[in-house]
Formats: sequence, structure tokens, C-alpha cells
Amino acid sequence: MTKTRSILPRKLKDLAIRLFSGAAVMIAVGMMLWIIFTVVHYGYKAMSVSFFTNPSRPYGIANGGIANALLGTVFITLGAAIIAVPPAICAGIYLSEYKDHKKLVNILRFSANVMMGLPSVLVGLFTYIIIVIPSGNFSGFSASIALGIIMFPVIMRTTEDMLAMVPYALRESALALGMTRTRTTLRIVCLSAKKGLITGVLLSLSRVSGETAPLLFTAMFADSWPFDFFSSPTANMPVLITEYATNSPFAAMHQAGWGAALVVTALVLIVNLSTRIIFREKKHGH
Repeated sequence: MTKTRSILPRKLKDLAIRLFSGAAVMIAVGMMLWIIFTVVHYGYKAMSVSFFTNPSRPYGIANGGIANALLGTVFITLGAAIIAVPPAICAGIYLSEYKDHKKLVNILRFSANVMMGLPSVLVGLFTYIIIVIPSGNFSGFSASIALGIIMFPVIMRTTEDMLAMVPYALRESALALGMTRTRTTLRIVCLSAKKGLITGVLLSLSRVSGETAPLLFTAMFADSWPFDFFSSPTANMPVLITEYATNSPFAAMHQAGWGAALVVTALVLIVNLSTRIIFREKKHGH
């Protein structure tokens, strides 16, 4: 006669795991909402038309804004995208589609994983040594290089993962019709995974948009407009927030720092929500 096992212990384990998972999600969401509420609570008071149209001012001078820092951040981020996106996508395509040299592919994949876990402050220090010191000046361009290094492995691995999701039958069909391997990769595989590729680029942009440590070593800060992008310190939002929140004794500067933090938070949320919408549409399409 077989002995029946009680189902009660398994139900208790299942309930414990469900409660633990639910609590973890609630803590994570609660912390995120707390951060957003705090930034909105202290930052909305700085919101005005002049805040977005005036450049930053030296400590103690009224009517300062974030226009130059916002424009500098756009320049630096676009420069990083121009530097990182094309080679990263090409590297991701190589990892996914050209696996003939397995040792080289494994080395590249391992290197990308290591780079993704590399502290951003080390990237900033590295760029400082190879770009800033030889050139003799801080610049927005050196900041773009630092952020491009951070973006590269994220885009590379995302590209590989997105291309791997494309059914192999599409490749076989294109090759059977006489298309070359390169043409098949670019016209069939990449176009099929284009939403995923865009998602990877947007996620990498959202990641680097708030990086501060690399910019402290490369772009620094300036109250001028960022038109000397290649040869002078460049205004940017992360360093502005750091300087205003920690190094200024003036309440108006603290408020402006919170306002800048609110703008950065809103931009990051918009980018992340956009990526979620794109990814959701991609799943529904299949």
C-alpha cells in the first residue's frame, strides 16, 4: 500500500514564495515611487519658462536656468550614440550571425559581459588618461567617448539577443532564393528585429543619460553655452545636479538642482516607457 504524501507542505512553500515575491515587488515599486515623489516634491517649485531658457549662473547670481546644461547633455549623448551605436550593432550582428570563429565570438561575448559590469567611474578615469590629459583640456567630446564605451556592450548584447529571436527559417528561405549571406542579414534578419534593435539603443541611452562619474573626469562643467564642444568644459545635467545639490550654500541653487533632477527623471521615465511600448508591440506582432 503506497503512502500518500501530504500536499500541505508544498502549499505552504508555494504561499511563502508568493508572499516573498509580492513583498519584493512592492518594496521595489514603493522605493521607485518614493524617489519620484521626493524629486517631484522638491523639484516642481523650480519649474518656469526662464528655468528652461536661461543658462546656468555662477553661485549667488539670480535667474539661473538649465538651458545650457540641457543642450550640453543632448550634445554629449548624441555624440556617444554616434560613436557607439554603429560599431556595437555590427559587433552584435557578428556575434549572432557569424559564428564560424567560436573562440573569437566567446572572447568578444565575455569581454562585453565584463564591460557591462565595469564601474562607470573607471570608464571616466580611463577616458581622462587617454583623452583629457593628452589633449590638455576637458571637453564634451571626451565625455561622449566615455559614455560611448558604456553604451557599446549594452547595444552589442541586445543586438545579439534580438537577432537570435529571428526564426532561422527566414535565413534559410532567403539563402535558398539566392540572396547572399550579408544581404540576408541586413535585409531580412535585421529588418525583422528592428524594433528590438531600437529598444537596445534607447535602453543604452537611458542608462548613460544620468551618469555623473564619467562626466566629472571628462566634461566637468561650465556656465557657458556648449558650443566649444571639442575643446572646452561642457555644461551637462548630471554635473549641474551634483554641483548645485552638494557644493552650493544657496537655497536657490539647491532648488534648481532639484528641478534639474526632476527634468532628468522625467526624460529617463519617458525613454523607458517608450522602450516598454515598443517591446510590447513586438510581442503582439508575433
